[in-house]
Parts: sequence; structure tokens; C-alpha cells
Amino acid sequence: MADSHSPVTHRRVLKIAVPIVLANVTVPILGAVDTGVVGQIGSAAPIGAVGLGAMILSAVYWIFGFLRMGTVGLTSQARGAGDDAEVAALLSRALLIGAAGGVALILLKVPLFWGAFQVSPATAEVEQLTRGYMGIRIWSAPAAIALYGITGWLIAQERARAVLALQLWMNGLNISLDLWFVMGLGWGVQGVAIATFLAEWSGLALGLWFCRGVRRTPEWRNWARIFDVERLRHIMAVNRDILIRSMLLEAVFVSFMFVGSGFGDVTLAANQVLLQFLLITAFAMDGFAFAAEALVGHAYGARRRTELRQAAWVSSLWGLAVVVTLALGFAIAGGWVVAIMAKSEPVRATAAVYLPYMVVAPLAGWAAWMLDGIFIGATATRDMRNMMAVSFLIYLAAAVTLVPLLGNHGLWLALLLSFLSRGITLALRYPALEARAGG
Repeated sequence: MADSHSPVTHRRVLKIAVPIVLANVTVPILGAVDTGVVGQIGSAAPIGAVGLGAMILSAVYWIFGFLRMGTVGLTSQARGAGDDAEVAALLSRALLIGAAGGVALILLKVPLFWGAFQVSPATAEVEQLTRGYMGIRIWSAPAAIALYGITGWLIAQERARAVLALQLWMNGLNISLDLWFVMGLGWGVQGVAIATFLAEWSGLALGLWFCRGVRRTPEWRNWARIFDVERLRHIMAVNRDILIRSMLLEAVFVSFMFVGSGFGDVTLAANQVLLQFLLITAFAMDGFAFAAEALVGHAYGARRRTELRQAAWVSSLWGLAVVVTLALGFAIAGGWVVAIMAKSEPVRATAAVYLPYMVVAPLAGWAAWMLDGIFIGATATRDMRNMMAVSFLIYLAAAVTLVPLLGNHGLWLALLLSFLSRGITLALRYPALEARAGG
């Protein structure tokens, strides 16, 4: 772990970013194995049940994504300020929030599952299997949500290799148990759920072991400090702003898919294939955005403006190199990637028409992705929330104007404009953020 007073170098940025990118690579591999093992059962219903159940739970857990982001910003600032007691207390708060959130989901599982199937109706067979799958996995909700806090806390400590080890352990165990429970013991969909349940609780145990050094600081169980009203109020404000911002961002993508569905099944499928390019970009950019969160937070907590600017610049420079590389890669190999993901010739042909937008998308979103990390590190979450609201309104105005004129082209243009507007509006707020850092 680098000392919080170490200079911000390219090596320091890469030490955080590269393990995060590698950890992200394991996520789609797990999804593919989950699908593959139940696919061996020989029926479509188990595949649909695992996919639908995982999607529903991921969407519910995503609500608590603020815990990861808020924990990075607050912990890195406390570390930069040399406040070891607060660093310890923040881990305890994150674990308590995660546990409380998980228990709440368990208690609310009946209305939660009912609402999920109202939004995503399925056949009787798929719904029955999905309910069984979610009924098992929901019992690991406290672990899954608490892991958001542990991950954020480790990133703030610049311990990205621990995050990578945690992800490799969880996904490796999950895959191994998938193969044993489903293909060896014949447990079917329940086997996949039990594998994930065990992987998430074991992941929490490993995460706590990685954080074992905090027990040297008695403040990790100083309940008066942990439940301090002013600190809790600040955490709630930070997390509230991140949640609102994230919900607005999700609304952009959900509305994109809903509007796209109006252009027919082929266009809808083509859009879904092309969105995977954005997912790849996000996975690659996460590492450098996380680096910005940790390093900007350290500098902000220490009130060192020059170091903050250097952290923002170096991490963003690497982020720019990534998006340029991805844009070139999509331009050269995009058609080949589409051909792998879609076997339907009409879908391939339609995706090829809109593929140029995927070449532009990484470049259009670069500033937004990096500035999100910078603002999270400085816990300037009110600015994030407000600029996301402005960008959302610009997206809606663009969609209402361009879709009737240009169809699906107008929809893609509106999405790219939302990326650009988020980056521009946050950039306009950056000088004020830097000024608040003092020094």
C-alpha cells in the first residue's frame, strides 16, 4: 500500500487500475459458466430462470452500489487527512449498512419477488424455477451488499490486488461449485443458486480477513464514533446523492431499451448487441476511474490541491489511452465481434449500420467516466447528482427531438449526447472542486 503522501505517478495509478480491470474480466466469465452448466440440462426453462433471477437480484443489489462509491471517497479522504480512527470507523459503518440492507431484503423478499415478476413476467415453469433460485440466493444478500463496502474500503487503501484476489476467489469458487453441484450432483438451478450463496459468504469472510489489520485500531468498534450523528448525516447525504445520480443514469439506459423496442425485434437485438461494447468500455474504464477516486480522495483529504490536480490528470490520461485504444479496436474488429455475438444475419446487418456509434462512444464518454471518479473521490456528490439531472434532461430533449426524425440513429445520438453533456457539465464544476481542496 502506497503512503498517502507518495507522489502521484503513472506506476501508482496502474497499480490500482490494472487489478481492477482484471477483476472485471472475471464477471462475464462467471455469467457464461452459469448459463453453460444449466444449458446442459437440455431445457430452455433453467437457462431462462438463472438469467432472469440473476438479472433481478443484480438490479436490486445495484441499488446499494452507493455503498462502494461513498466508502471509497470518504475513506480515502480520511486516510489523506491521517485520521486512522475514522478510516477504521468507516469500515464498520459500511459493514453495518451492508448487513442492514441485506436483512431488509430478506424480510421484504415476498413483495420484492412479486414486484419483480410484475415487471418481468415469465412462464409458470420459469417463474417457479426463478423463485427457487432467488429464494436461496437472497439469504446471501447481507454478504453481497457488505462486500460493496469492503471493496470500496480496500480501493481507498490502494489495495487493488486484494480486490482482484477477492474477485478471483469468489468467481473461481462459484464456477467450481457450479460444475460440481449441477453437472456432478444434478442439482439443476438450485445448484447454481447454492454455489453463488456459498461463494458470496466465503467472499465476505475473505474480505474481512483482508481487513484484519483494522482491528489494531480500537476505533473500529468505537460505537460512539461509528454512530456519531454528524458523521452519519454526512454519509447519508453522500450516499443519497450517489443513489439519485445512479438511478437517473439507469433511467437513461432503460428508456433507451424501451424506445429501441419500438423499432422491431431485429433493431432491439442489434441495440442489445452493441450495448455490450459499452459494457466492455465500462469494465476497462472502471480501473482508472477507481484510481481517480482513491488518489483524488487522498489529496482532497490532505488539502493538497496540486496533488489532486496531478491525480486527476494522470488517471485521466490513462483513461484517454484506453478509450482511444478501444475506439480503434471497435473500428477494426467491431464487425467480427458482432458476428460472434449474433448468429442472425438481419441482426448482424442492422448492428453494422449502427456500429460507428460504438467507435465514437468511448471517446464521448471518456470525460464523464473519469470525472465521475474524480468527483466521487472528493465526495462532491451534489455536483454529480445535479449535473446528471441536467444531462438526463438533455438526453430526453434530444430523444424527443431526434428519434421522430432519425429513428434509431436519433436514439443513439441522444445517448451519446448524454455522455458528452455529463462530461462537459462536470468539467465546468471541476474548478470549484479543486478550489475546495485548499492548499
